[in-house]
Formats: sequence, C-alpha cells, structure tokens
Amino acid sequence: MDQLPACPQCSSEYAYEDGNVLICPECGHEWSPHDESNEDSQVIRDANGNELNDGDTVTVIKDLKVKGSSLVVKVGTKVKNIRLVDGDHDIDCKIDGVGAMKLKSEFVKKV
Repeated sequence: MDQLPACPQCSSEYAYEDGNVLICPECGHEWSPHDESNEDSQVIRDANGNELNDGDTVTVIKDLKVKGSSLVVKVGTKVKNIRLVDGDHDIDCKIDGVGAMKLKSEFVKKV
C-alpha cells in the first residue's frame, strides 16, 4: 500500500483516498494529491481581498500599537516595498519613524 501524504490543513496522518481526492477524517479537508499549489503558494490578501505581492505599497487601515514601545503606527501610514513571509504576521516591512516591523495582512490595504 502506498504511503499517503499528511493533511496539508491539520497534518493528520490518517488521510484516505476517495476517487481522485484525498480526505482527512479529522478536519474534513479535501485536496487533490496531484495539485502542487496546495503546499507551495498561499495567496496573501489585504483587508479588501486584493492579492498582495512582494514589492507592493500598502496603507495601514487601523492604529497599531508597537509592542514593547510607546509608538503607534497611525491609520493611513503608507508602507512601501513590502515583503511577504510565512507565519502569523505575513508582511515584513520598514516604516519611516518606526523601523523594521512585521504586519498582519488583515490590517492593510493595497494602494
């Protein structure tokens, strides 16, 4: 019997085949074993649903407190040349007056 891949959603090892798809019994996620895009490319979207790419310019849509400091990134702050990364905070950037930061894509909109 062939070894089936773990679920890309919850990493369960108990996936099973049903026709042309694999199904996870623990979380119910269904995926195609031949679809390589499931693992490689996650689309990161801004607060309005627009797709973000490396090098884009975005605007902050909410006042954000900087952890460990008394600084606040104000609404309307323009952030140029973002870099997308994996993780909870999916945008790496530099903000004038604040420095290097990580932001969540849900608090920005594409310009």
